[in-house]
Amino acid sequence: MDACFVSRPLYLFNQFFDDKGIKILLGEDVESDYINDDKIGRVMDKLYKYGLNNLFIEIVLSVIKKFQIDIKYSHLDATSFHLHGKYNSEESKDKSSEILRERPIIITKGYSRDHRPDLKQVVLDLVTSGDGDLPLLMRTGDGNEADKAVFGKILVEFKKQIVFDSIMVCDSALYSQENIQLIQHIKWISRVPMTIKKAKELIQSVEIEEVDSEERKKRADLNLDGYRWKEEIVNYGGIKQVWLVVESEKRKNSDLEKLEKKLKKEREKVEKLLKELRKEDFESPEQARYKLKGINKKLKLFGIKEINIMKTNASCNKTVYKMEGESYEKIEEINLQRKQAGRFILATNLVDDDKLKPEEIIRNYKNQQSCERGFRFLKDPLFFADSFFVENPERIESMLFLMSLCLLVYNLGQRELRNNLKRAKIGIKIN
Repeated sequence: MDACFVSRPLYLFNQFFDDKGIKILLGEDVESDYINDDKIGRVMDKLYKYGLNNLFIEIVLSVIKKFQIDIKYSHLDATSFHLHGKYNSEESKDKSSEILRERPIIITKGYSRDHRPDLKQVVLDLVTSGDGDLPLLMRTGDGNEADKAVFGKILVEFKKQIVFDSIMVCDSALYSQENIQLIQHIKWISRVPMTIKKAKELIQSVEIEEVDSEERKKRADLNLDGYRWKEEIVNYGGIKQVWLVVESEKRKNSDLEKLEKKLKKEREKVEKLLKELRKEDFESPEQARYKLKGINKKLKLFGIKEINIMKTNASCNKTVYKMEGESYEKIEEINLQRKQAGRFILATNLVDDDKLKPEEIIRNYKNQQSCERGFRFLKDPLFFADSFFVENPERIESMLFLMSLCLLVYNLGQRELRNNLKRAKIGIKIN
């Protein structure tokens, strides 16, 4: 499969095998001329026609069974791949609401994780296992697809395709009233977005108890050193949930440092605005106050209050008004930001008999990097070229399928190596 991912167009595909032992790798009767861009193109077309998602799941189910993969936890995330050139699919108006489409993807501009909003792109969704980071589901999406709009549907489809009792872990893109109602029969853990009023109020008001030295040591042994938390039972979107308010000491220090920088920057901005305000001439006191109101709307941590409005004459004997103001800190807002520093909320619908320990919720959410590690692998320059050198959307989907398959093989190999070393009680020495 490595031959598919070189920094050159598909018509140069056969050059990859120039220095390879073709007869040893593929058989005595196979000549290097047989392996060309037409052949690989036909194979990619056949893969697409067979059904990329179905084939991937068939392979995954075999891997789970053969290698005894623990699938108690699974992780969902998405990334984007940018492309160059014009694709016919970008003109398509047929946007099916089905999560597994019967049409090719639409290659168009959208939110770019590659920081290239100027280029068209495609989206790749991955569900990975907590055990070994193995991709369990791959799905290609339109370039302008929004995570929040599809994540709930992806999990529902995933449970239809692979029947097992896995707890799905996802970031805040999953958490909306519509999605959690859609997946109410699926076990899940998700981060709660701070755009939700209820979450913002809770994170600013809740008191989290300090932990003693013995408990701190226990948490350090679980790689949770510096974490504190408090559980709340919440009903949101008609679904009973546990909301775990978590505070990370490391993140708190970082957030407070950022807050001090913001305070310094806004303080300097306010002083500059005050100087400009004092110099400005106004036709009436009302105009001066209207200007001050507009300035205060743009300030978050500071404000400017009116001290005096003075009537004076301009050089042309015209009556004008000058405003004298004074800056002040918004103490309440600053204290709220200090209190919520380092805090976030994790939610799960596992309550009552199925309730998880807080430590387990946090550790498995931290392992959400499972998907991100996979995306880093797929985008590594040593593995993948900067651009796809295929022309139609169907072959781009097939290419993403092959890339996901490479990730499966690579991570499975790593997992087996680690397990074998563990069984043999052998470590890897690092010089």
